[in-house]
Amino acid sequence: MTFSNISRRSALQAMAGAGALLVLGGCAPAQGGSAGGATSAASQTAAQARESLKWWQDIIVYEAYPKSFLDTEGQGTGTINGITEKLDYLASLGVGAIWLTPVYRSPMKDNGYDVADYYDIDPRFGTMADFERLVSEAGRRDIRIVMDLVMNHTSNESAWFQESSSSRDNDKADWYIWRDPADVDAVASTADAAGANASADTASTGTPADAYPTNWRSIFGGPAWTWCEARQQFYLHTFADFQPDLNWECKAMREELFRMARFWLDKGVGGFRIDAVTYIKKPEFENGEPDAADGMSGIHAATANTPGILDFLHEFKREVLANTDAFAVGEANGVPSDQLREWVGEDGVFDMIFEFSHILVPLGGKEVWHEPTDWKLTDLKAAITASEQSTAESGWYPIFFENHDQARSVDQFMPNARDKQAAAKTLGCVLMTLRGTPFLYQGEELGMGNVAWPSIDYYDDISSHNQYNAALEAGKSEEEALAGVHAHSRDNARTPMQWDDSANAGFTTGEPWLPVHDDYETSNAEAQDADPNSVLSWYRDLAELRRALPVLAAGDYRELMAESEQVFAFERTCGQDRAVVLANFTEETVSYDASPAEGLTCMLGTHGPTELGVLRPLEAVVLA
Repeated sequence: MTFSNISRRSALQAMAGAGALLVLGGCAPAQGGSAGGATSAASQTAAQARESLKWWQDIIVYEAYPKSFLDTEGQGTGTINGITEKLDYLASLGVGAIWLTPVYRSPMKDNGYDVADYYDIDPRFGTMADFERLVSEAGRRDIRIVMDLVMNHTSNESAWFQESSSSRDNDKADWYIWRDPADVDAVASTADAAGANASADTASTGTPADAYPTNWRSIFGGPAWTWCEARQQFYLHTFADFQPDLNWECKAMREELFRMARFWLDKGVGGFRIDAVTYIKKPEFENGEPDAADGMSGIHAATANTPGILDFLHEFKREVLANTDAFAVGEANGVPSDQLREWVGEDGVFDMIFEFSHILVPLGGKEVWHEPTDWKLTDLKAAITASEQSTAESGWYPIFFENHDQARSVDQFMPNARDKQAAAKTLGCVLMTLRGTPFLYQGEELGMGNVAWPSIDYYDDISSHNQYNAALEAGKSEEEALAGVHAHSRDNARTPMQWDDSANAGFTTGEPWLPVHDDYETSNAEAQDADPNSVLSWYRDLAELRRALPVLAAGDYRELMAESEQVFAFERTCGQDRAVVLANFTEETVSYDASPAEGLTCMLGTHGPTELGVLRPLEAVVLA
């Protein structure tokens, strides 16, 4: 029997309500299989395991980038009320939590990751009353709001930093990381060399290299130290010079951060995503081995995951999360998969962490955009499997292919695919069926792709400009430097959400802060909602299937066909319940050994009726 996507969704909804299994997608049963696929007793095993999951383990999290989601004011940037307006749309995707990137009061030099006031909503997004209404309306739909906590640094316009930078003996003097110059004479004239992005009393350029406390290069490029004339000292910034690092060695500062987090829990939020958390603990301040012609050493290698960091984070867990049902997921770039057990689980510091081994596969494990890397599907599969295995006994895996800092997954992981919509469905199938909590980024459910603007001047993202300039300094041509930006810019993920085919994709009645993707007239939520074969419809089917099959929520993970450079295949098991996922990452027909599918029936497939043992180009199937 073959079902359209609309009838499939109705059937899946019935399955979710009744706990039954149903043959979907028109796949031929495996040899020895039957239309039922599994016994009710076996199904009950997975259902019982599912009942033991915490609420955040059995949901889909949707990351909203508020600035680009929906503008209800005609100002060209998105608003909190825009998210509230689209809650029913998000509910239709099976979303159980919405992660908001920062909406705190901010100068917005780094789109909110430069916080000026943790206790207030930035007027560009709305008011605290708007936020409280969002929490309330989302709650009515069984959706919880997750806040983005930026606790490594603040804005240099924060009242905390303004006080700290005013003298060496104020109440917040130790709230940031201050160091004397390595050579006092070398900085005698730096007050006249204020950088364009530095505050009025600081200078970030023109300082001799031997004056800096260390030779560390910031992640956004340039020295990681900026001079403060008032204190006659440098302050450290892992990122831009307008983002001074907080000093986690200062107990009073930590206590204020914890109080701030509890403030948002009292507002009703369901959890936190912790930004750039691996940098909060600093090592000894010593020079690193120069890794480029500028004579500097990348700060990531010097400071990421410094011993002692877990002590701080256990304190955060005790002071903020204890005796609540809120969850915390850390952005943990720098934590290898073999250390995940120390970070997540009952004895860890977080419920989940984002680590980037699989995301960095197309970049060869490093973030240098102008150095293309050849990679294979087995590299991606191995990275995902390592993370799955590391959290199998303790902890939980946040599954993601996109976020606000990454290029669009369909171009990142399938750059040569001619049929981008089919490629997006294949990636979506993997995302929604791995063990863990799926994190879906706005527009990913539409299969949105990268942009390729004709000049670096079109790009807002600070890292895009820094990577472009670094490419030129490395001897690349402007065309080569721009190609790296096209492939990896954070602005790829930040173009306005495409709601319909009206002007500016229905995002705003004003001038959008970033140009809308040029395919919005044909690729938008309204058009895909009406198309049962669209990427959006496919994601809704996957969400219903995840609800209907307990093994997809509670089952273990085991990779299949690990050596294949064409197919990503894995098995989910719980007692006698079993599901197998097969995803062809190529545009060629692939034959495979169908024995892992013995006794299983196709529940959902991208290509309609199909034959077990054969996958058509970019075909993905779920068997159970």
